[in-house]
Amino acid sequence: MITVIQRVKSGRVLIDNKIYSQINRGYVILTGFCQDDDENVVSKMAEKIANLRIMPDEGGKMNLALSQVNGEILLISQFTLCADTSQRRPSFIKALEPKKAEKLYHLLAKKLEEKNLVVKTGQFGSYMIVEIVNDGPVTIILDSKDF
Repeated sequence: MITVIQRVKSGRVLIDNKIYSQINRGYVILTGFCQDDDENVVSKMAEKIANLRIMPDEGGKMNLALSQVNGEILLISQFTLCADTSQRRPSFIKALEPKKAEKLYHLLAKKLEEKNLVVKTGQFGSYMIVEIVNDGPVTIILDSKDF
């Protein structure tokens, strides 16, 4: 499982040119579910995200977790994060099959909500326009293989 976390001033998802969901201050999280990912991996990732201290304190230092600033999460599924880019044309055979990935996507949202975080989502499997106003910019990549 790979997540790309961007600290944002705001973010929103448009589907068919209509706002589907939006957040103010917080994280836009792009997440890709790869082969061998399971519920255990999702639980660990939710824990890592919830406790990540990349929000600025009053001195501007990255020192606070999202919950400490009443931030929100916009969670977007992005299977392309599991791409094999060893050739010129990316291959997505390392991505988890869609039905399993969708189940884990909804589980991740639920696990984050259980940690008292406000979670908005995109629409799994849909073409979306994702608008992000980066803050910093601060971008963190988490790979479940690393923990």
